[in-house]
Amino acid sequence: MREPNTKSYTPPFELGKPLKGYGVARVLRSEKEGIKPGDSICAPGGNMPFQQYNVLPAQIQVEVIEEKDNLPLSLYVGVLGMPGKTAFYGLQYIGQPKKGETIYVSTGAGPVGATVSQLAKQAGLKVIASTGSDEKVEFLKSIGVDVAFNYKKNKVSDVLAKEGPIDIYWDNVGGESLEDAIEACNDFGRIVCCGAITAYNGGTPHPIRASFPFGRLTIRGFIMWELEAQVGKPESFYEKVAPLVASGKIKWHEQIYEGLDKAGDVILAVQKGDNTAKAIVKVADS
Repeated sequence: MREPNTKSYTPPFELGKPLKGYGVARVLRSEKEGIKPGDSICAPGGNMPFQQYNVLPAQIQVEVIEEKDNLPLSLYVGVLGMPGKTAFYGLQYIGQPKKGETIYVSTGAGPVGATVSQLAKQAGLKVIASTGSDEKVEFLKSIGVDVAFNYKKNKVSDVLAKEGPIDIYWDNVGGESLEDAIEACNDFGRIVCCGAITAYNGGTPHPIRASFPFGRLTIRGFIMWELEAQVGKPESFYEKVAPLVASGKIKWHEQIYEGLDKAGDVILAVQKGDNTAKAIVKVADS
């Protein structure tokens, strides 16, 4: 949500036109090589309009979903879609986790944060994760997070002082939490800047006063599809993550809203943190 002249990596929503986002669709007709009627596709660049029927231009990048292991198609907008890829590529290539290290994940119960937390556990890290409700804290514990806490009841700085120091910070929020994490980092720590929800929609920027140059920290933001293009093909993600999901080693949960008329409510719920799982708008049965 922003003014049209605000700089960003993706075009703004246009008044009077359907919103665009990440979605899964069934192909009814295709004139594009490699895609045939009956295929299930996803648009990894977030170019799927929120409407019941779509005509996608040939230049729009889409991926054909290889349906197997009886996994629901909804996962391809969740743990096997953009959120999962964001977690996988960001952690693997920017976080560069090493067994025995400690990672702190903010917004740990969201679809990205929960996947980061579980991939980090798979890599042998101690995982600290924060979230905004006691219900979500219990979810974090259920997926194996070592230290799960409600940031509304416990100060981030206090928890990190007790459970840190940390080697990696996965930043989904920006603001004061970022400053606290910088202060808690070991030398040569890595900070993966994935989001800054505290400053979205015109929030007041929080100045960072921590002395991160002296800790020789690496702080890097990224866009998932750019990083994917730099380091590998989508197949590498599916080969590594899909089996973990199918076997239950990576757990997931989703909250499905029926009907396009719910789209606005869903976006608002996510921005306010009221959703309890990956929020998905179901347009039609597959």
